[in-house]
Amino acid sequence: MGFFDKLKQGLAKTRKALIENTEALFRGRVVDEGLLEELEETLIMADVGPQAATSITSAMREKIRQGKALNSGDLKAALKDEIKKMLKKGQKIMCAGEKPYVVLTVGVNGVGKTTTIGKLARRFTDHGFSVTLAAGDTFRAAAIEQLEIWAHRAGAQIVKHRSGADPAAVAFDAVASAKAKKVDVVIIDTAGRLHTKTNLMDELKKIKRAVSKEIPSAPHEVLLVIDAISGQNAINQARIFNEAVGVTGIALTKLDGTAKGGIILAINKELNIPVKLIGVGEAVEDLQDFDPAEFVDALFD
Repeated sequence: MGFFDKLKQGLAKTRKALIENTEALFRGRVVDEGLLEELEETLIMADVGPQAATSITSAMREKIRQGKALNSGDLKAALKDEIKKMLKKGQKIMCAGEKPYVVLTVGVNGVGKTTTIGKLARRFTDHGFSVTLAAGDTFRAAAIEQLEIWAHRAGAQIVKHRSGADPAAVAFDAVASAKAKKVDVVIIDTAGRLHTKTNLMDELKKIKRAVSKEIPSAPHEVLLVIDAISGQNAINQARIFNEAVGVTGIALTKLDGTAKGGIILAINKELNIPVKLIGVGEAVEDLQDFDPAEFVDALFD
Protein backbone atom coordinates (compact mmCIF):
# COMPACT_ATOMS: atom_id res chain seq x y z
CA MET A 1 0.00 0.00 0.00
CA GLY A 2 1.40 3.41 -1.00
CA PHE A 3 1.41 6.38 1.34
CA PHE A 4 -1.60 8.04 -0.34
CA ASP A 5 -3.67 4.90 0.22
CA LYS A 6 -2.45 4.71 3.81
CA LEU A 7 -3.35 8.37 4.23
CA LYS A 8 -6.85 7.73 2.90
CA GLN A 9 -7.19 4.77 5.24
CA GLY A 10 -5.77 6.73 8.16
CA LEU A 11 -8.18 9.61 7.61
CA ALA A 12 -11.26 7.35 7.57
CA LYS A 13 -12.54 8.49 10.99
CA THR A 14 -11.85 12.14 10.22
CA ARG A 15 -13.54 11.78 6.82
CA LYS A 16 -16.67 10.46 8.52
CA ALA A 17 -16.72 13.24 11.12
CA LEU A 18 -15.89 16.07 8.73
CA ILE A 19 -16.78 15.22 5.13
CA GLU A 20 -19.55 12.62 5.38
CA ASN A 21 -21.39 14.63 8.02
CA THR A 22 -21.27 17.79 5.92
CA GLU A 23 -22.35 15.86 2.79
CA ALA A 24 -25.33 14.51 4.72
CA LEU A 25 -26.10 18.06 5.82
CA PHE A 26 -26.07 19.34 2.22
CA ARG A 27 -28.19 16.52 0.79
CA GLY A 28 -31.63 17.67 -0.33
CA ARG A 29 -31.39 20.95 1.54
CA VAL A 30 -32.18 24.48 0.43
CA VAL A 31 -28.97 26.52 0.33
CA ASP A 32 -29.71 29.22 2.89
CA GLU A 33 -28.38 30.86 6.06
CA GLY A 34 -29.76 28.08 8.24
CA LEU A 35 -27.72 25.52 6.32
CA LEU A 36 -24.56 27.59 6.74
CA GLU A 37 -25.11 27.89 10.48
CA GLU A 38 -25.46 24.11 10.73
CA LEU A 39 -22.34 23.69 8.61
CA GLU A 40 -20.33 25.91 10.96
CA GLU A 41 -21.54 23.88 13.94
CA THR A 42 -20.63 20.62 12.18
CA LEU A 43 -17.13 21.91 11.41
CA ILE A 44 -16.56 22.94 15.02
CA MET A 45 -17.75 19.52 16.23
CA ALA A 46 -15.16 17.97 13.88
CA ASP A 47 -12.39 19.87 15.73
CA VAL A 48 -11.79 22.33 12.90
CA GLY A 49 -11.96 25.09 15.53
CA PRO A 50 -14.19 28.17 15.70
CA GLN A 51 -11.91 30.52 13.77
CA ALA A 52 -11.39 28.13 10.86
CA ALA A 53 -15.07 27.15 10.83
CA THR A 54 -16.17 30.80 10.68
CA SER A 55 -13.65 31.54 7.94
CA ILE A 56 -14.82 28.59 5.82
CA THR A 57 -18.52 29.35 6.17
CA SER A 58 -17.95 33.07 5.43
CA ALA A 59 -16.14 32.16 2.21
CA MET A 60 -18.93 29.76 1.24
CA ARG A 61 -21.55 32.40 2.04
CA GLU A 62 -19.84 34.71 -0.45
CA LYS A 63 -19.80 31.97 -3.12
CA ILE A 64 -23.51 31.43 -2.58
CA ARG A 65 -24.11 35.18 -2.91
CA GLN A 66 -22.18 35.15 -6.19
CA GLY A 67 -24.24 32.22 -7.48
CA LYS A 68 -21.26 29.84 -7.45
CA ALA A 69 -22.69 27.36 -4.94
CA LEU A 70 -26.31 26.49 -5.73
CA ASN A 71 -26.56 22.78 -4.91
CA SER A 72 -24.97 20.05 -2.80
CA GLY A 73 -22.31 19.26 -5.42
CA ASP A 74 -21.30 22.92 -5.60
CA LEU A 75 -21.18 23.13 -1.80
CA LYS A 76 -18.91 20.08 -1.51
CA ALA A 77 -16.55 21.49 -4.17
CA ALA A 78 -16.55 24.88 -2.41
CA LEU A 79 -15.81 23.24 0.95
CA LYS A 80 -12.89 21.30 -0.54
CA ASP A 81 -11.55 24.46 -2.16
CA GLU A 82 -11.71 26.47 1.08
CA ILE A 83 -10.01 23.75 3.14
CA LYS A 84 -7.24 23.49 0.55
CA LYS A 85 -6.73 27.27 0.63
CA MET A 86 -6.50 27.30 4.41
CA LEU A 87 -3.76 24.67 4.71
CA LYS A 88 -0.25 26.04 4.42
CA LYS A 89 2.68 24.12 3.03
CA GLY A 90 5.78 24.63 5.15
CA GLN A 91 9.37 24.15 4.09
CA LYS A 92 10.48 20.54 4.35
CA ILE A 93 12.70 19.48 7.20
CA MET A 94 15.91 18.90 5.32
CA CYS A 95 19.64 19.06 5.92
CA ALA A 96 20.80 22.13 4.03
CA GLY A 97 23.25 24.94 4.62
CA GLU A 98 25.22 25.03 7.84
CA LYS A 99 26.09 21.72 9.46
CA PRO A 100 25.28 20.20 11.78
CA TYR A 101 21.63 20.90 11.04
CA VAL A 102 20.03 20.98 14.50
CA VAL A 103 16.43 19.93 15.17
CA LEU A 104 15.09 20.59 18.67
CA THR A 105 12.01 18.43 19.30
CA VAL A 106 9.49 19.38 21.96
CA GLY A 107 6.09 18.12 23.11
CA VAL A 108 4.27 16.63 26.07
CA ASN A 109 4.64 13.01 27.11
CA GLY A 110 2.69 10.42 25.17
CA VAL A 111 2.44 12.18 21.80
CA GLY A 112 4.99 9.96 20.06
CA LYS A 113 7.97 12.30 20.30
CA THR A 114 10.69 9.64 20.66
CA THR A 115 9.16 7.57 17.85
CA THR A 116 9.00 10.65 15.60
CA ILE A 117 12.66 11.41 16.35
CA GLY A 118 13.61 7.84 15.46
CA LYS A 119 11.68 7.88 12.19
CA LEU A 120 13.12 11.27 11.25
CA ALA A 121 16.64 10.03 12.02
CA ARG A 122 16.05 6.99 9.82
CA ARG A 123 14.87 9.24 7.01
CA PHE A 124 18.09 11.25 7.18
CA THR A 125 20.35 8.19 7.32
CA ASP A 126 18.45 6.60 4.42
CA HIS A 127 19.38 9.69 2.40
CA GLY A 128 23.05 9.33 3.28
CA PHE A 129 23.30 11.87 6.10
CA SER A 130 25.10 11.16 9.36
CA VAL A 131 22.95 11.73 12.46
CA THR A 132 23.53 12.24 16.18
CA LEU A 133 20.66 11.91 18.63
CA ALA A 134 20.84 13.84 21.91
CA ALA A 135 19.13 12.10 24.84
CA GLY A 136 17.87 15.31 26.43
CA ASP A 137 14.90 13.71 28.18
CA THR A 138 16.86 12.76 31.25
CA PHE A 139 13.88 12.65 33.62
CA ARG A 140 11.42 10.13 32.19
CA ALA A 141 12.12 6.53 33.08
CA ALA A 142 13.48 4.56 30.11
CA ALA A 143 13.54 7.60 27.79
CA ILE A 144 17.29 7.28 27.20
CA GLU A 145 17.00 3.54 26.55
CA GLN A 146 14.16 4.08 24.06
CA LEU A 147 16.20 6.65 22.17
CA GLU A 148 19.17 4.24 22.11
CA ILE A 149 16.98 1.62 20.44
CA TRP A 150 15.93 4.12 17.77
CA ALA A 151 19.53 5.27 17.26
CA HIS A 152 20.51 1.65 16.59
CA ARG A 153 17.60 1.14 14.17
CA ALA A 154 18.41 4.34 12.30
CA GLY A 155 22.17 3.83 12.20
CA ALA A 156 22.69 7.05 14.19
CA GLN A 157 25.07 7.98 16.97
CA ILE A 158 23.75 8.95 20.40
CA VAL A 159 25.05 11.34 23.04
CA LYS A 160 23.71 10.62 26.52
CA HIS A 161 24.44 11.41 30.15
CA ARG A 162 23.21 9.64 33.25
CA SER A 163 19.54 9.72 34.19
CA GLY A 164 18.65 13.00 35.90
CA ALA A 165 21.52 14.93 34.28
CA ASP A 166 21.19 18.50 33.01
CA PRO A 167 19.39 18.30 29.62
CA ALA A 168 21.05 21.50 28.40
CA ALA A 169 24.48 19.93 29.00
CA VAL A 170 23.46 16.88 26.96
CA ALA A 171 22.27 19.07 24.09
CA PHE A 172 25.43 21.18 24.18
CA ASP A 173 27.70 18.12 24.19
CA ALA A 174 25.78 16.54 21.31
CA VAL A 175 26.07 19.66 19.15
CA ALA A 176 29.74 20.18 20.03
CA SER A 177 30.53 16.52 19.28
CA ALA A 178 28.65 16.60 15.97
CA LYS A 179 30.42 19.80 14.99
CA ALA A 180 33.83 18.32 15.77
CA LYS A 181 33.05 15.07 13.91
CA LYS A 182 31.41 16.87 10.97
CA VAL A 183 28.12 15.06 11.54
CA ASP A 184 25.31 16.33 9.30
CA VAL A 185 22.30 16.33 11.62
CA VAL A 186 21.61 16.57 15.35
CA ILE A 187 18.13 15.76 16.68
CA ILE A 188 17.57 16.66 20.32
CA ASP A 189 15.02 14.86 22.46
CA THR A 190 13.55 16.80 25.41
CA ALA A 191 11.36 16.15 28.42
CA GLY A 192 7.62 16.24 27.94
CA ARG A 193 6.04 16.73 31.30
CA LEU A 194 2.79 18.66 31.41
CA HIS A 195 3.02 21.81 29.31
CA THR A 196 1.32 23.82 32.08
CA LYS A 197 4.42 23.49 34.29
CA THR A 198 6.54 26.60 33.99
CA ASN A 199 9.74 24.76 34.91
CA LEU A 200 9.53 22.65 31.75
CA MET A 201 9.38 25.76 29.57
CA ASP A 202 12.32 27.29 31.43
CA GLU A 203 14.24 24.08 30.85
CA LEU A 204 13.51 24.18 27.11
CA LYS A 205 14.65 27.80 26.91
CA LYS A 206 17.89 26.78 28.64
CA ILE A 207 18.45 23.97 26.13
CA LYS A 208 17.89 26.36 23.25
CA ARG A 209 20.38 28.86 24.70
CA ALA A 210 22.97 26.11 25.25
CA VAL A 211 22.71 24.97 21.63
CA SER A 212 23.02 28.51 20.27
CA LYS A 213 26.19 29.08 22.31
CA GLU A 214 27.91 26.41 20.22
CA ILE A 215 26.16 27.28 16.93
CA PRO A 216 24.59 30.78 16.95
CA SER A 217 22.07 29.94 14.21
CA ALA A 218 20.89 26.75 15.93
CA PRO A 219 18.46 25.21 16.47
CA HIS A 220 17.54 25.43 12.81
CA GLU A 221 14.19 23.76 13.42
CA VAL A 222 12.04 23.67 16.56
CA LEU A 223 9.68 20.78 15.90
CA LEU A 224 6.62 20.41 18.11
CA VAL A 225 5.19 16.90 18.17
CA ILE A 226 1.48 16.75 18.96
CA ASP A 227 -1.03 13.98 18.49
CA ALA A 228 -4.27 14.51 16.60
CA ILE A 229 -6.16 12.57 19.27
CA SER A 230 -5.78 15.47 21.72
CA GLY A 231 -7.99 17.67 19.53
CA GLN A 232 -8.41 21.25 20.73
CA ASN A 233 -5.94 20.68 23.57
CA ALA A 234 -3.26 20.50 20.85
CA ILE A 235 -3.88 24.20 20.18
CA ASN A 236 -3.14 25.06 23.82
CA GLN A 237 0.00 22.94 23.76
CA ALA A 238 1.23 24.56 20.56
CA ARG A 239 0.54 28.07 21.83
CA ILE A 240 2.49 27.56 25.06
CA PHE A 241 5.46 25.82 23.44
CA ASN A 242 5.56 28.48 20.72
CA GLU A 243 5.67 31.29 23.28
CA ALA A 244 8.52 29.57 25.09
CA VAL A 245 10.82 28.43 22.29
CA GLY A 246 9.41 29.66 18.97
CA VAL A 247 8.02 26.59 17.19
CA THR A 248 8.91 26.50 13.48
CA GLY A 249 6.98 23.39 12.49
CA ILE A 250 4.60 20.73 13.77
CA ALA A 251 4.66 16.96 13.46
CA LEU A 252 1.08 15.74 13.78
CA THR A 253 1.00 12.09 14.84
CA LYS A 254 -1.69 9.41 15.27
CA LEU A 255 -3.94 10.71 12.50
CA ASP A 256 -4.93 7.12 11.80
CA GLY A 257 -6.45 6.65 15.24
CA THR A 258 -8.80 9.61 15.53
CA ALA A 259 -11.77 11.47 14.09
CA LYS A 260 -10.10 14.73 15.16
CA GLY A 261 -7.89 15.24 12.10
CA GLY A 262 -9.74 18.51 11.51
CA ILE A 263 -7.43 19.96 14.15
CA ILE A 264 -4.92 20.50 11.35
CA LEU A 265 -7.13 23.35 10.10
CA ALA A 266 -7.36 24.92 13.55
CA ILE A 267 -3.56 24.79 13.88
CA ASN A 268 -3.08 26.58 10.57
CA LYS A 269 -5.75 29.20 11.18
CA GLU A 270 -5.18 30.01 14.84
CA LEU A 271 -1.42 29.62 15.18
CA ASN A 272 -0.01 30.18 11.69
CA ILE A 273 2.54 27.42 12.34
CA PRO A 274 2.97 25.01 9.41
CA VAL A 275 2.35 21.30 9.87
CA LYS A 276 5.50 19.80 8.34
CA LEU A 277 5.15 16.10 9.12
CA ILE A 278 2.18 13.78 9.58
CA GLY A 279 2.06 10.26 10.95
CA VAL A 280 -0.52 7.68 9.86
CA GLY A 281 0.93 4.45 11.22
CA GLU A 282 3.70 2.67 13.08
CA ALA A 283 6.12 2.00 10.20
CA VAL A 284 9.07 4.32 9.51
CA GLU A 285 7.65 5.27 6.11
CA ASP A 286 4.34 6.27 7.74
CA LEU A 287 5.91 9.58 8.80
CA GLN A 288 5.76 11.81 5.74
CA ASP A 289 6.07 15.43 4.69
CA PHE A 290 2.72 17.15 4.92
CA ASP A 291 1.33 17.98 1.49
CA PRO A 292 -1.90 20.04 1.80
CA ALA A 293 -3.22 19.11 -1.65
CA GLU A 294 -2.59 15.39 -1.07
CA PHE A 295 -4.15 15.61 2.39
CA VAL A 296 -7.34 17.24 1.07
CA ASP A 297 -7.60 14.81 -1.85
CA ALA A 298 -7.30 11.87 0.57
CA LEU A 299 -9.88 13.45 2.86
CA PHE A 300 -12.48 13.96 0.11
CA ASP A 301 -11.72 10.85 -1.98
